[in-house]
Amino acid sequence: MTNDKEKENQNKLSEEATAEKQAPTPDTETPNQENAEETEAPAEPEAEKTDAEKLEEAEAEIASLKDQLLRKAAEFENFRKRTIKEKTELILNGGRRVIEALLPVLDDLERAQDNMGKATDVEALKEGVDLILTKLDKTLSGQGLKKIDTTDALFDTDFHEAIAMVPAADDSQKGKVIDCVQSGYMLGETVIRHAKVAVGQ
Repeated sequence: MTNDKEKENQNKLSEEATAEKQAPTPDTETPNQENAEETEAPAEPEAEKTDAEKLEEAEAEIASLKDQLLRKAAEFENFRKRTIKEKTELILNGGRRVIEALLPVLDDLERAQDNMGKATDVEALKEGVDLILTKLDKTLSGQGLKKIDTTDALFDTDFHEAIAMVPAADDSQKGKVIDCVQSGYMLGETVIRHAKVAVGQ
């Protein structure tokens, strides 16, 4: 009986040893893993382009850039011509609008000139000229023309041109416009003619 138990124990030990040998260890790589690594071969580097291919690509790029440059130059030339034309038309049309606005005043002046030889009433003639002058001022104001105000104004080189220095009656007149010899005008916000004035000193 003792021998039989010993044999059974030996058989169990041998079976356990055999099972341990057959079980894969964590560090042991399976054949499938080895095959997978073998199939993942490194990608071959792309074949370098030949000098002829590089030259052909460079020539194509140069041709494309040259075409773009010619197109841009043509577009700029067209833009320049169009801008000059529009500017010329703007100047001509601006002058035309002013002249058209002044034509009624010119008509009034011609009628006044015709009546001067026949008129006997000087006051009526003077009143007619005043009306024409008022109409002219209104027409020019409509075109953006403004007279520079010099009444009791401080002398300002941006708007006035001093043509004479006159003694001031009192200290409050010093540095101020005493008299306007010729009116000055602005077109919009731009001075187109300075007022010629006498300044107190």
